[in-house]
Amino acid sequence: MKTFLAFLSSVALIVAAFAEPRLEPAKLAAVPKRMQEFVDKGEIAGAVTLVSYRGQVAQLAAVGKSDLAGGRDLKTDDLFWIASMTKPMTAVCVLILQDEGKLSIEDPVEKYLPEFKGQWVVSEFGDDRRVLVKAPRPITLRDLLTHSSGLGDVKAPRPHSTLAELCMAYAREPLFFPPGSKWNYCNSGINTLGRVVEIVSGQPFAEFLQKRVLDPLGMKDTTFWPTPAQATRLAKSYQRNREGKLEEIGVFFIEGPLSDVQRTPFPSGGLYSTAADVASFYQMMLKGGTFNGHTILKNETVALMTTTQSGDLRTGFVDGMSWGLGFQVVKEPRGVTASLSPGSFGHGGAYATQSWADPKRDLIFILMIQRAGLPNGDASEMRQAFQDSVVASLAE
Repeated sequence: MKTFLAFLSSVALIVAAFAEPRLEPAKLAAVPKRMQEFVDKGEIAGAVTLVSYRGQVAQLAAVGKSDLAGGRDLKTDDLFWIASMTKPMTAVCVLILQDEGKLSIEDPVEKYLPEFKGQWVVSEFGDDRRVLVKAPRPITLRDLLTHSSGLGDVKAPRPHSTLAELCMAYAREPLFFPPGSKWNYCNSGINTLGRVVEIVSGQPFAEFLQKRVLDPLGMKDTTFWPTPAQATRLAKSYQRNREGKLEEIGVFFIEGPLSDVQRTPFPSGGLYSTAADVASFYQMMLKGGTFNGHTILKNETVALMTTTQSGDLRTGFVDGMSWGLGFQVVKEPRGVTASLSPGSFGHGGAYATQSWADPKRDLIFILMIQRAGLPNGDASEMRQAFQDSVVASLAE
């Protein structure tokens, strides 16, 4: 009888294994083919795609060129400017410090940066006058993490501006709206968080990020300053010219050598990385803050960051989106996010890179392209085709 019951149990396990969703390799092979179509049409120079399923890389592929003029084929370990995909990594730094009891996201920014005391809000704006009123309350770290601070922005006065200098300039600008009342994508807010990390930790922001996030996760090719050796693996950026042809374009804030470590390490969007490195970061988040034996965040902190924290505010650049803490969160899948599960989280970059995790399916999508000038990088055809192709390969 016991032998028979054991047999039935084994059969049940086998049936359950086959009943669980799985990626079908033959269908997954369509992903790079789909990306190649965009290369052939001259929409992009090349693309690296990474799909991770249940903690394992199911596919890593490259199509097209990293350098059109030089004819170099794109490689899966090439570096890309990931731009605003830097923001969730900055947010993780802030939440590490909250986990350690060194700050709270409910703290006013002025607690750490006194220059933000006594801010004003623009209540009326015209061609010949501006009316200011006192802000009803100080901006908080939570406001910065959810892009609801109303903070203004200024152009960096020089390539080597420190975060301290930038924050002094931001603090002099009046707020666009009362803190917490609206959503407005805010690079200056994330840069300000980087400065708070410096004040609280006593370390330069880039150093803290390196020691507490990048090194433990094995993200060896993620950096603000690619070395000359890494630069040989850099995917060049392109946009379409008037004739509809792709032409090379630089990264707008880069002046001088790429490896110049004196250049500002912008917490809002300064990092370069690879598909594999970004996937490691999202694996850590899907695994509740722990990866490869290193605990970066508490499990409950990961949950806080990747669930809606923006209330009913209209947020994001595509419909159905909300904001967590540093991450976009899919609230109602539709349009470009229709193939993602509710609660999927991630972030895009200025040149249309995308990084998303679907916790319900334990699935990670990484799309690395360098395409400037798209109407909306978060709603690109390339992103939708990539995500839809991956989900179509999932037998559920």
